[in-house]
Amino acid sequence: MEDHVNLDLIASVNPDVVHDLNRFPYPFPDNRFDEIRALDVVEHVADLPGMTREIWRISRSGARIEFTTPHFSCDNSYCDPTHVRHLSSRSFAYFERGHPFSFYGSDGFTVLNSEIHFRPSPLNKLMFRLARRWPAWYEERLAWTFPAWFLWFRLRVCK
Repeated sequence: MEDHVNLDLIASVNPDVVHDLNRFPYPFPDNRFDEIRALDVVEHVADLPGMTREIWRISRSGARIEFTTPHFSCDNSYCDPTHVRHLSSRSFAYFERGHPFSFYGSDGFTVLNSEIHFRPSPLNKLMFRLARRWPAWYEERLAWTFPAWFLWFRLRVCK
């Protein structure tokens, strides 16, 4: 793919660009990308507000952003010693334009959706339905009893 750029911190996985996402600025020009996918990345980044500011900078207006990360209740969130944060379905709302706590300096996003996913099982089908309809209630009341697996966020860049 001509416009596809794979970035990683580890050179041995042969990315197109070797870069630490904790170092700013990122090695891309302003308004470069129409889509950014950071799958199982954000839990490794120490400065998430800084990362979102850089993603906003290198994205075009209307760009689609996707993140996946372990849900805070998932054992995967805690067993990897390189994870520096644990997120909920509401974590990226803080970077949304108009959010009361959007003072982190990156309020140029609209959260299109956040989904809580579960490992496959009959009981987890029920948990998925509950969490999809009432995510805050699930996270406040049931997450530690019926842990989720991962989160999938879709955002739109607003410039």
